[in-house]
Amino acid sequence: MPLQRLKDLLDRYGVRYESIVHLPAYTAQGIAAITHISGKEVAKTVIVKLDGSLALAVVPASHRIDLRLLQAATGVTKAMLASEEEFKDAFPGCETGAMPPFGSLYGLPVLVDETVTQDQEIVFNAGSHTELIRLAYEDFARLEGPKVLRFSAGASTAAA
Repeated sequence: MPLQRLKDLLDRYGVRYESIVHLPAYTAQGIAAITHISGKEVAKTVIVKLDGSLALAVVPASHRIDLRLLQAATGVTKAMLASEEEFKDAFPGCETGAMPPFGSLYGLPVLVDETVTQDQEIVFNAGSHTELIRLAYEDFARLEGPKVLRFSAGASTAAA
């Protein structure tokens, strides 16, 4: 169960967090609307391929990934969105599209758009379309050590 793995990690390091249960929502903007949480505070995890290797790219729900910026920021030859087929087995127990931004749980690197760092707290999917976790961004950064880059393109309703 991905939520329990995540909670175990947070508990092990003494991280204060809030678990939020909500009606099913399948997009980050939908989650923001249904939970009345700002779209800039809800962090969506997008699975990308950087020169063929999977990585987690985290942006505010109100933004989208600019693949050209991502490619330039990471220095890779090719940056693209991963298909569900390419990542479905990488997140055991997680519902597709509800992966938490904790790559350490799955052996994947985490890239965070610099706009995510501007809020004191982040809220993100906890492995399902009905559960969120809210915690201090500082704690997330301390546990994950994400690479902070600029790769989002402003506010958008786009899926990525």
